[in-house]
Parts: sequence; C-alpha cells; structure tokens
Amino acid sequence: MSFRMLRPLLACSALCLASQLAMAQTKVAVISLQKALFDTAEIKEAREKMLATLKPRQEQADKLNQDLAQIAQKLQSDSALTQEAQFDLNTDGKRKQVELQRINEDLEADSSRMQSEILSKSTEKMQAVVKKLAEEKGMDLVVDTQAALYFKPAMDLTAEATAAYDKAYPVAPAAPKTSAAPPKAPAAPPKAPAAPPKK
Repeated sequence: MSFRMLRPLLACSALCLASQLAMAQTKVAVISLQKALFDTAEIKEAREKMLATLKPRQEQADKLNQDLAQIAQKLQSDSALTQEAQFDLNTDGKRKQVELQRINEDLEADSSRMQSEILSKSTEKMQAVVKKLAEEKGMDLVVDTQAALYFKPAMDLTAEATAAYDKAYPVAPAAPKTSAAPPKAPAAPPKAPAAPPKK
C-alpha cells in the first residue's frame, strides 16, 4: 500500500528533475527592450525632430503661462486697479487660460501620436534585431528585464541590441548637415573685393 503511494511521488520527482535539467541546458538572455530602443541613434534623432516640430507651440504655451502669472500678480498686488481694469484683466486671463488649455491638449495629442508612430515601426525592427542577435549567440530564450526578478549582468543584451540596431539602421542625415554648414562661410569673403572700386 505504501509502495503504491510512493510510486507517483517518485514519478513526480523524476519529472521535476528532468525539467530542471532541461532548464539548465537552456541558454537564456535578458534585455531591456525600452532602453535598447530609446538609446538608438534613430530614436534620438526622431525625438529631436519631434521636439523641434513642437517647439513653437511649446514656446507659445510658456508665454501664455508667463502672461497668466503676471495677470494674477497684478490683480493681487495692484490695489489701485479700477473695477473696469480688474474686469479687463480677468477677461484677458480667462481667454488666455482657454487658449493655453487648447494648446496643451494639442501638444499632448500630437506628441503621443508622433511617439506611437515612431515606436511602432522601430519596435518591430528592434524585435527582428534581437531575434538575429539571439540566434547568433545560440540563445534559446530572451526575456525582458521587467519580467525578470534577478539576472546576472553578463546575461544582459541591451547594449549589444542597441549597437546592432544602429549598425543595421544607421542614421545618415546627421552627417550631411554638418558637412553642409562649412560651405556657408566662404560666401562672406567675396564682399571684400567690392571695396577697391570705390577708389
């Protein structure tokens, strides 16, 4: 009777041991997909372009914030204001507050849309890069660091994934811009020869 009860326990132990051995032979790596992606030259350039596109409206929002702060300060500190002046300031403040809210909502919506467009394309490419990198290294499993409670630093492929992505998708436009800037300087010297004819 006791032997019959022991047999299932032995079978269960054997299965556990087999699974542990299988896991021991499995080569596992980890990666912070978000960091690997955000550190790429492509994403950094896309972020700079996005900020440059949104900058005029951001500056407009900052100006409105300053105007509202000045209006609030004037209403609180200037006791010589007439009721009509106070009414005008309050009306102007409400108008600017509505305008500021609209600009902030548009900024948030456009920023979210632009980020999602950039990340959706780049995430697919990064996943392909990680898959190729894992195959080259003979990895059986790659887990995101957010899902791992503990891992050795040697298992982290984040930096390698970023480097592999930059190699596969180099950012070319950055170089021509710097090389295109110097030619503008020689345009100034031609003005000098114009002086002698005046004599």
